[in-house]
Amino acid sequence: MARVVRFHRHGGPEVLRIETVDVAPPGRREVQIRVKALGLNRAEALLRKGTYIETATFPSGLGLEAAGIVEAIGEGVSGFSPGEVVSIVPPVSMVRWPAYGELVTFPAEFVVKHPPELGFDAAAAVWMQYLTAFGALVDIAGLERGESVVITAASSSVGLAAIQIANRIGAIPIAVTRTSIKRQALRDAGAADVIASVEEDIRSRLQDIVGSNGVRVVFDAVGGPIFGPLTAAMSPGGVLIEYGGLSPEPTPFPLVNVLTKSLTLRGYLVHEIIRDPARLAKAKTFILDGLRDGALQPIIAKTFQFEEIVEAHRFLESNEQFGKIVVTI
Repeated sequence: MARVVRFHRHGGPEVLRIETVDVAPPGRREVQIRVKALGLNRAEALLRKGTYIETATFPSGLGLEAAGIVEAIGEGVSGFSPGEVVSIVPPVSMVRWPAYGELVTFPAEFVVKHPPELGFDAAAAVWMQYLTAFGALVDIAGLERGESVVITAASSSVGLAAIQIANRIGAIPIAVTRTSIKRQALRDAGAADVIASVEEDIRSRLQDIVGSNGVRVVFDAVGGPIFGPLTAAMSPGGVLIEYGGLSPEPTPFPLVNVLTKSLTLRGYLVHEIIRDPARLAKAKTFILDGLRDGALQPIIAKTFQFEEIVEAHRFLESNEQFGKIVVTI
C-alpha cells in the first residue's frame, strides 16, 4: 500500500486528493521507486483542469518528475539495483506513469542515476526543465557560442534552465519577463540582459541589445501578441521555437515578418526528444556533464510537503515562483 495523489474530476487544485492504493510489483523492464521528492510542472495543472494534450481517465494520477531510491526491479532490467538513488525522465504519458506517489513504477529507460552530490530536491527538478531547454536550443536551433538567444517566461524553471544552457555553450541569453520585479534575480541567474515586456517596448529594446541584424533564435512559452515584436527583432533565417501558450490572448501570425525574413516558426514538445533514444542520449550526456561541472544548477522556488499538494498547485498557478516547485515525501 502507498499514498498517491489522484483526482476524480477536472477542476482547481482543490480536486486533488491523497489516497491509499495497492501498488503492484514492477513488471518486465520496469523499475519501482520509493519517492523522496517530486518536481511540479504546468502540464500537471493543465491535466488536472482538462486542458492538457493528454486526456485523464478517472480516477487519474498525475506527475512527470520524481527522485528517490530504487525499491525493486522487474524482469529484464539491468543497470539498476535496489537501494540506488535515481531520478525520472518525464514519460510521454503521465496518465499511464504518474509520478505523484510514495511508490511509483516506471519503464527502466526513463530512470537515471543522477550525480551522487545532487540531493533529492534538486534531482526532482532536473529533467523536464533541462531536457526541454536543451532540445530547443541545442538539438533544434543549434545555438552557438557568441550568439544571442531570446528566452521568454524566463523566470520559469525551463526559462532558467535555458539561461544556464546558453551560458554553458557560451551564447548570450536575453531574458524576457512580464515586469521588472524579477529583473535582478534574472541577472543573478545568468541573464545578460532582461526585458520587462509590459513596461518596455520589446522590439526597440532587442534592437538596442543585438543591433540591426537581429537575433536568430527565440525560445517562447507565451504566444499571443508578443509574436509581433519578437519576430520584428529577428534576423533573416531566424527560428522561433514555441513550446507553450501562456498568453490568454490570440496569437496573430506575423505574416510580413515571416515572409520578408524567411523565418521559421516551429512548434516543439519535449516528447520528441524523449521518444528518440539517440537524441535523448545526447541530451542526458550534456545535462549530466553540466550538473557535474556546476554549470547547470536547478533553482528551487519553494518546497512543500506531500500533504500540502493542494497548496503547492495553488502556488504553481500563482506565477509568483522563480524556478522549480518541489514537493517532498
